[in-house]
Amino acid sequence: MAAIGVHFGYTCACVAIFKDGRADVVANDAGDRVTPAVVGYRDTEQIVGIAAKQGRVRNAANTVVKVKQVLGRSFDDPETQIHRKETKCQVVNKAEKPYYEITAGDHPQYVAPEDVAKLVFHKMKETAQSALGSDVTEAVITVPFEFAHAQKHALREAAEAAGFHVLRLIHEPAAALLAYNIGQECHSGKSHVLVYKLGGTSLSVTVLQVNGGMFRVLSTHTDHSIGGESFTQALAQHLAAEFKRTFKHDVSSNARAMLKLMNGADMAKHSLSTLGSANCFVDSLHDGIDFECNVSRARFELLCSSLFNKSIQPIRALLEKAGLSASSINKVVLCGGSARIPRLQQMIREMFPDVELLSSAPPDEVIAVGAALEAGLLVGRDGLGPEEESVTVDVSATDILVKELDETGAEVFTVLLPSGTPLPARRHHILSGGGQLSSLCLEIYQRIVREEYLPLQGQDGSVHVSCVEQITGRSEVVTIAASS
Repeated sequence: MAAIGVHFGYTCACVAIFKDGRADVVANDAGDRVTPAVVGYRDTEQIVGIAAKQGRVRNAANTVVKVKQVLGRSFDDPETQIHRKETKCQVVNKAEKPYYEITAGDHPQYVAPEDVAKLVFHKMKETAQSALGSDVTEAVITVPFEFAHAQKHALREAAEAAGFHVLRLIHEPAAALLAYNIGQECHSGKSHVLVYKLGGTSLSVTVLQVNGGMFRVLSTHTDHSIGGESFTQALAQHLAAEFKRTFKHDVSSNARAMLKLMNGADMAKHSLSTLGSANCFVDSLHDGIDFECNVSRARFELLCSSLFNKSIQPIRALLEKAGLSASSINKVVLCGGSARIPRLQQMIREMFPDVELLSSAPPDEVIAVGAALEAGLLVGRDGLGPEEESVTVDVSATDILVKELDETGAEVFTVLLPSGTPLPARRHHILSGGGQLSSLCLEIYQRIVREEYLPLQGQDGSVHVSCVEQITGRSEVVTIAASS
C-alpha cells in the first residue's frame, strides 16, 4: 500500500511517495520536483505553483505567497502583521482572523489562509496520484519545530480538506534524520546530530540527541530574517544596478520591474548551485528594453558574503547553549533549498572539519523523503491517535517567561522554561511585593523569534500554575488550556 510524505514550506512544497519499501520525490506537471507554494486567483480559476509565481508580475494583488506564515494565527499576531506589510495581496481582519481580499472576479471575495493551504496540499495530492496512477490519501505532514498547537491544527485541517488522511504530523528535524536512517540502527549509545535547514524565508538550526531510536531536541534556533529570498534580493539589486549602469534607468523603485528581476535572479541563483556562471534574461524590463546579464558564482558569493556569514553564525551560539562543542557533533544534516549553495556547504564543512556532512539527498527534498518513510512505517497500523503527532520527545519550543516589576517599576522578564526543556516540566519561582497585597496578577509569556514577547498561548499541552502565599499557606490553582 502506498503512502506519501508532504513537506509544506514557507515558499515551496514537496511530495514523496513510499512504495515497495522505498521513498522517492515525484515531479509535478511542470517537471519540477519542488513546487512553489504560491496560489494565484484568476476570474474563474486558481492556479498553484510555478505558473502562479511567474504570473505574480501581472497579478500581484491576487497572488498569495508564504501563506504558512499566517496559518493558525490571529489577525493581531505579530507574524500576521509582518506578513500583511510584506505581501502585495491585501490581508484584512474578519472575526479577528486574517483573510486575503481577492479582487479577481466581479466581486471581492475573502479567502482564509487554510483555504489557500488546502489548494497547495491538493496540488501535492494530484502530483502523487499522477505518479502512482491511482488515488492516495495516507500521508505524513511535516511541521516546523516551533509551530504551536493552533498552527499544527490549521495545517492538519488544510491537509484533510484537500483529501488526505493525516497519519501523523512530524517535526521537520526528525524527518531529516529519518531520511538518512539516523537513529534507526539497533545499537546502544548516544550521538549528537545538528540539522541545518535554510529555506526560502527562514533559517532553522536544531541539535538533537539520538539514543536508541529516540530523538531528543537539546536546543533549537529559528531566524525569519534570513533565507533564500535574502540571497535572491541581493542578486536582484545587483542586476538593477547593472541595468542602471548600462541603460541609465533606475528600476529599483519600480515594483513590477523588481518582481521581474527577482524571478530572473531566483532562476540564476539555482543555476549557480551547479554551474560556474548563469545567464539572466528579462524580457521588456523597462520601457520595452530587454535586459541580459551574466553572473559568475564568484560574483554571487561576493554579493552574499555577509548574508552567508549571518546564516552560519547561530550555529556556535546554539552549540554553546546545548553545552556542546563542534567536535561533540557526530553528523550534520543539510536541508532546505538554500543549503544547496556550495559556498555555504564549504563554510559549514570548515566549522565541522571532522564531522560527516550529509547532503547526498537534495536538501530541498530530504524532509519530504523522511516524511514518506515515516508514512511507510505507519500505513496500515490501526489506532493511530492524534496524540501520536511526533517522533521527538516533547519539549518547550520557545522560552516561557514570567513578567515582574523591579523597584523602579520597570518590566523584568525571567525565563522559567528555556526553549528545548523536555516536557512535562516543573519550575518554582518566588514573587515578592511590599505592603499589604490582597491580590496578585501573574503574567506568563512566551518569547518569539524577533525578541518580542507574546502573552502565553498554550503549547502542545496545558500549563498548570499554582500559587502559594508563604506566610498563610493559602493557595490558588489555574490551568491554561492548549490553544485551539
